[in-house]
Amino acid sequence: MLIGLGMIIIGFTIIGLDKEPHGFGFLGLILGPVITLSGFLFQFYAIFHKSGK
Repeated sequence: MLIGLGMIIIGFTIIGLDKEPHGFGFLGLILGPVITLSGFLFQFYAIFHKSGK
């Protein structure tokens, strides 16, 4: 679960690093959200995988 939390934090940090106005660059629209979403999916997997055993 810590890996998923780290991915979410890194994703939001990448979104904040976008230099385009209002975050409309590649980092703010594509890379950051994809990493954040994968972090949330990793969290769901970790929760359901642990509770299934």
